[in-house]
Amino acid sequence: MNNMTQQAYLIVDIGTGNVRAAIVSTKGELLALQRENLRYQKDDDYPDSIAFNPTQLWQQIKLLTEKVLAVASNVHIAALTATSQREGLVALDREGNPIIGMSNHDNRGREWESMINDKNRMYALTGRYPTALFSALKLVGLRERKPDLWNRIASFTSISDWVQFQFSGVLGYEHSQASETLLYDVNAGAWSANLCSVFDLPMSLLPPLKSSGQVLGNIRADIAQEWGIAVDALVVVGGADTQLAVHSTKPERDDVVIVSGTTTPIIKVVDAYITDEQQRTWTGRHIDADSFMLEANAGVTGLNYQRLREIFYPNEDYEIIEQELDETSYSQCMASLGSLVADEDTPLTKGGFIFNAPVSHQLTRGGFVFAILWDIACSIYENYKVLDKVAPHNRDYIWACGGGVQSRKLRQFIANLTNKNVRICNTYRQSSVLGGAFICAEATGQQGAALELLDEVTPQNREQFLELYAEWKRARHTFSQIS
Repeated sequence: MNNMTQQAYLIVDIGTGNVRAAIVSTKGELLALQRENLRYQKDDDYPDSIAFNPTQLWQQIKLLTEKVLAVASNVHIAALTATSQREGLVALDREGNPIIGMSNHDNRGREWESMINDKNRMYALTGRYPTALFSALKLVGLRERKPDLWNRIASFTSISDWVQFQFSGVLGYEHSQASETLLYDVNAGAWSANLCSVFDLPMSLLPPLKSSGQVLGNIRADIAQEWGIAVDALVVVGGADTQLAVHSTKPERDDVVIVSGTTTPIIKVVDAYITDEQQRTWTGRHIDADSFMLEANAGVTGLNYQRLREIFYPNEDYEIIEQELDETSYSQCMASLGSLVADEDTPLTKGGFIFNAPVSHQLTRGGFVFAILWDIACSIYENYKVLDKVAPHNRDYIWACGGGVQSRKLRQFIANLTNKNVRICNTYRQSSVLGGAFICAEATGQQGAALELLDEVTPQNREQFLELYAEWKRARHTFSQIS
């Protein structure tokens, strides 16, 4: 290694929508990033099921890794890790070969939700109301409808843990990911034989639990040779993408962090296992041994914005959008686009925009984009209020991270509604990737990136925005009547 070679980490991030490979220097500088859409396949054996081919995903990861290594030339990869969507999994045969991948929005187990007789007990142990979203019911759906495939399965793990298995040859299941299975006692931090018995799933399916930051070993020699990586590169256990995004802000206990991505979890970092009597929140393990994450989730938000932004502003950047929002009358248009509210019993299945008829000359594309951002902000506020009821939040600020909060207007709207300052730090944009870099730094004894407060917005004109919030609630109620 010559004096000009830069020490760096390789981070693989498999989100709901795309696969990313990134090279991050040991000082936290993003040196290269490549992405591709994650390829899904509908499974016609179920009413609502989405799968992916793990072998194809691995080929994508290899190609993207080769590209980032070419861009960030003259680096020495000291460590590598992975992070991924929660609730997704990869099932393996006895030789460790992947059989099928199931995404976080795979609901093949929905027909068998009734097998859970005591949902209250399940919530008490797992910290989440049990649905087909979670891994156990995905496996049950596989067993009940695809017995030939099921009989080949010897184990399963999260997507990120499977990537690390591909890197190292060591199979495990990290605690924050295990929290999403319905087979893991979140308070005890252990697999549960009682929970497995609910689904008639053998404990032998469950890999050993691993802690985030744990070193699995060195990279496999054949992978190192193929990529031109030193054979002493360490494979480090990462974790769930939400947890790593939260970690990128290095919050303190009792801080609230909004992770604005495809969906928008609103997280409070707590030091004790907390559940909600009304079962509106989730509690999962954070990536350290002593912390939990109390969560309410606004559901699909960022994806709505991304898709509608492509319609209204296909070629413009955020600066143009924000400028036009400054010139927009906020009362011209309201939207409800299917985001989730923890206090509501059922999700909205219909959505749209409401504006006065006939169409006013004052209604512009900026009005529609305001309505989208306002819907996101109000949904975040609704869920924040639930979180605050379950575990009161007494700080005068909220952290935000993720690509969605590139919009300063959105951050301002959240500040106005919550009456809290909204902060972002210099890691906010690629938060799950940079959270992974922090994990690698901690595992290798490096200092890692220096966190800096990048921006902080303070509440303004709150009474005016609370009136707009009431108008949004009326619009949401209108759509709830036709869902």
